[in-house]
Amino acid sequence: MIPIFVGYDKRESVAYHTFCQSVLSRASQPVQFTPLALNTLQYTETHTDGSNDFIYSRFLVPHLMNFNGWAIFADGDMVCQADIAELWAMRDPYKAVQVVKHDYKTRFPKKYLGAKNEDYPRKNWSSVILWNCSHYANKVLTPDFVASKSGSYLHRFEWVPDDRIGELPDEWNWLVSEYPHNPVAKLYHFTVGTPCFKEYSTCDHAIMWHREHEAVNHAAQLFIPTEKPLIGAR
Repeated sequence: MIPIFVGYDKRESVAYHTFCQSVLSRASQPVQFTPLALNTLQYTETHTDGSNDFIYSRFLVPHLMNFNGWAIFADGDMVCQADIAELWAMRDPYKAVQVVKHDYKTRFPKKYLGAKNEDYPRKNWSSVILWNCSHYANKVLTPDFVASKSGSYLHRFEWVPDDRIGELPDEWNWLVSEYPHNPVAKLYHFTVGTPCFKEYSTCDHAIMWHREHEAVNHAAQLFIPTEKPLIGAR
């Protein structure tokens, strides 16, 4: 079983379901999804910054796993185009976390719903995390600890020694619109704006998101004739 914790924001709940669909349709191992919806967590958000509801709850994953085993965290504004078991197979027991180590400056000063899109060190490292929940470094991540620490401290993984922050291939967190067009990336991250928002509905790679969203809403139908055909009718 692969535990996957997914960022959930009620303002774009469709993004959560679309991401889960994209994972399910390609997974070769059983997966278990947990939405990080604030109303379901025994955690009181004290931070007043941030552009979404799950900006800090992602750091509760080891706590939610009772500091045992491994788990994946992913922002909800993504679509997966590969078998999530490939990412799962990259677990390195020496590392406390494994992330794509982005090094870029944003091209967009504002993102979805008018939120500021500021540059900062290790930006977007925390948007996909392969968590070693039982690692000694992560034992500090209690709800009180997360609530008490600044955004910069948490998103830069400052409680983890640098040599225990592992690196994932960038194809597992490809930043759409920030990075060049890439038809072979494995996990597309619509970090500037998910195509569910009108102003981003035709952004780069949006067609992939729309295909997964269409699959969420699909249901096979049984054809039932409404009238008997007339005998001898042509």
